[in-house]
Amino acid sequence: MAYVLDANVFMSAHRLHYGLDFCPAFWDWLVTNNRSGGVFSIEKVGDEIVAGDDALSQWAAQRGAGFFRPPDASTFPSLAAVSTWATGQSYEQSAIATFLQVADYYVVAQALAGQHTVVTHEVPSASTRKIKIPDACIGLGIKCLTPFEMLRRERARFVLGPTP
Repeated sequence: MAYVLDANVFMSAHRLHYGLDFCPAFWDWLVTNNRSGGVFSIEKVGDEIVAGDDALSQWAAQRGAGFFRPPDASTFPSLAAVSTWATGQSYEQSAIATFLQVADYYVVAQALAGQHTVVTHEVPSASTRKIKIPDACIGLGIKCLTPFEMLRRERARFVLGPTP
C-alpha cells in the first residue's frame, strides 16, 4: 500500500508548514519514500504544480514521472468506476462535469486501482455543488488521510539542526 498525494498536500506544505527554504527534511522524506514506493502522486497533479512559477514548480519538475506517475492500463477500469460512482450520486451536473475534468478524479482512480491511501487536506462535505476527494473515497471504500495523519502513521521525524 502506498500513499497517493493530492496537489494541496504539496501546495499547502510549500506555502505554510514545510517551505522548501526552511524545512527541507519534509521534501527529502517525500523523495526517499517515493524511491521505496511508499509515496507518489499523479501526472495531472505534477502538471498543476509545474504550471506555477516558484520553487515548488521547480522541485516538481525535477521529480518527473517517477514521482508524478502517468496513468497506465490498470488505472482505466478505476476511472470508469469512479465516473460511475460520481454520476450515480446526487451531485449537480456541473459538479460531476468539473470533477471528471480535474486531477482529483485521477487521484481517486489511481488509489482505487492500486488499493492505495489518498492523502489530502480536503474534508468531506454535504454539498451537492462540488465533489470532494474524501467523499469519493468514502463512497468507493478508499482510505483517505490528512498529510499529518500520514506523517504520524509513518513516524516521520524532522529534526532541527544547524544550517549547512
